[in-house]
Amino acid sequence: MSTPPLAERWIGHISSPMRFARLFMLLFLIVFLIPVASHAAWWYWQPNAADWRRADWTSAKLLPAAAIEPEATVHVFAARVGHWRGIFAHHSWIVVKERGASAYTRFDVVGWGNPVRVNHREADGRWFGNVPEPVAEIRGEAAEQMIPRIRTAVQSYGYARPGSYLAWPGPNSNSFVQHVLSEVPELRQALPPTAIGKDWRESGLFAGLTPSRTGFQASLYGLAGISIGWVEGVEVNLLGLVAGFDLRSPALKLPGWGRIGV
Repeated sequence: MSTPPLAERWIGHISSPMRFARLFMLLFLIVFLIPVASHAAWWYWQPNAADWRRADWTSAKLLPAAAIEPEATVHVFAARVGHWRGIFAHHSWIVVKERGASAYTRFDVVGWGNPVRVNHREADGRWFGNVPEPVAEIRGEAAEQMIPRIRTAVQSYGYARPGSYLAWPGPNSNSFVQHVLSEVPELRQALPPTAIGKDWRESGLFAGLTPSRTGFQASLYGLAGISIGWVEGVEVNLLGLVAGFDLRSPALKLPGWGRIGV
């Protein structure tokens, strides 16, 4: 076979990176931008509250009264955030109740004042008027064993000082809940793909086990990375937007829309 002329070889070297760049942009458009744009169009027509003062923060009646719930329980909730940010993101929190307790205890992180809050809102309260989605529920003896460790994980969260909250890429409310999930992997639950901040890492480049200890994760400040695990599924993170699919309960994970499936 004859060697191609120098000009042809030079063009070939240039065209390969260009083809890769075009392919990358096409995949980025299909996998990330189109789902976000379509969800933005849908979100625009939703009856969202004009501001936090006029939003509904009352109980969504997802939990029974604590007084009639004798066993210990652990719950993880997530709800869409307010205004335009609801296009992209959920806010998540954790609720616990010891056996025989007369009230639930809610832990979450907010972006003003002292970030870590206890019973800041109703245990199953709406967030900016948006009904919470149950992410995880543990009951009975398993919950009893987890609750002390959950409380310890809350206390050990490293970003509890005023001013330490950062909505994007983190640390934020989802970084906090992910910290607890990492400290108590027996919860064996992944946050929604729209829980922006869940993959944030202060150390920069991270490579190791997923929070559930059922797979592998690599991440750069939560801005880019990949996770492959039985609990987390397959996730590709780019600028906080996550695309992928769930292995344990088959579903797609789309930026903006979140988890779509069983």
